[in-house]
Amino acid sequence: MPAVEIYTREFCGYCDAAKALLRRKGVTFTEIDVTGNRARRAEMTSRAQGQMTLPQIFIGSTHIGGCDELYALDQSGGLDPLLSA
Repeated sequence: MPAVEIYTREFCGYCDAAKALLRRKGVTFTEIDVTGNRARRAEMTSRAQGQMTLPQIFIGSTHIGGCDELYALDQSGGLDPLLSA
């Protein structure tokens, strides 16, 4: 399974929903909390090609996007193959 990284912040319902989906799938992920951390937030924005909303999710070298994109990928059947690559 490729490394999964998720940039989050405190009190973010979308962050919680994305992490819940990954946990239901048995995915181990690295959570990077950007709350109050400008350097980490800038890192996230750079990696996400300017996207600043949270969460931002990466599976291996693939930028998934946010919570909505993660759920859409799962509903379309594209998430499991990406996780098992």
